[in-house]
Amino acid sequence: MAISSVSQTRIWFITGSSKGLGRALAETVLEQGETVVLTARNPQHIEDLVASFPPNRALALQLDVTKPEEIREAVKQAIAKFGRIDVLVNNAGYGILGAIEEVSDEGVRRQFETNFFGALEVLRTVLPHMRQQRSGHILNISSVGGFVSYPGTGIYNGAKFALEGISEALAQEVTPLGIKITIVEPGAFRTNFVTRSLVIADIQINDYETVIGEMRKGARDILDMKLDFEEPGNPKKAALAMIQAVNSDQPPLRLILGEDAIYAINAKLESVKAELDAWREVSVNTAFDEVLVAK
Repeated sequence: MAISSVSQTRIWFITGSSKGLGRALAETVLEQGETVVLTARNPQHIEDLVASFPPNRALALQLDVTKPEEIREAVKQAIAKFGRIDVLVNNAGYGILGAIEEVSDEGVRRQFETNFFGALEVLRTVLPHMRQQRSGHILNISSVGGFVSYPGTGIYNGAKFALEGISEALAQEVTPLGIKITIVEPGAFRTNFVTRSLVIADIQINDYETVIGEMRKGARDILDMKLDFEEPGNPKKAALAMIQAVNSDQPPLRLILGEDAIYAINAKLESVKAELDAWREVSVNTAFDEVLVAK
């Protein structure tokens, strides 16, 4: 794994910088002497972080990723201030808990508007500048739930799967132009995700209680009693891992963060391979008889 030396201060543009991994990453990048455009729906929530560093190193901007006009304005201001964007981090997002049938149409669309369409709009706004530079790195913050689905999080999984799908294609499109793509797949990190970034579906269907009831109860207990849920992942270490990937001459397409995420993804890969092998004969026997199928 080759790590390149950073010859100049890079300009980072991070969405959802007010909390969680976004804030941890912004703070760590600033501590390492680089420049960050921090964005949040409410810039007041990041003013304290910006004030801790020289004004030419940090810029706070208002950005709701569901509003294309705010995306265009934020990118415009970032380019006007610093002249370029070297690293885009699509981090803004939230989770929704509920069976597929329980989440309202509005809830589904709102989830996709933020977690998928918002990220898509941001990267499509930044890409022309990176193409002109013939350089850049885009980190799309997905989740272990962008690779593995779980009961009760299907709508969230769907949005993250969609983000990963376009990221895979995008990597093949822009690598010849000097632009790198990394999908970040964190497991459980201590970011207060449940108390700050999780919505529980209003509808509750009894038939799903045996499947997701315990998960729903646990989330509500944390929310109602404002409990601390001690996830194993350290956000600071996640930030350092992301920076290491950006510093690499050969960054991964997927950066998996956390042993829990590695375990879940390995289990799915093994399951898919086992099923693929078990049904191989049925699968290949769908060709026309005159077509030779490689064994």
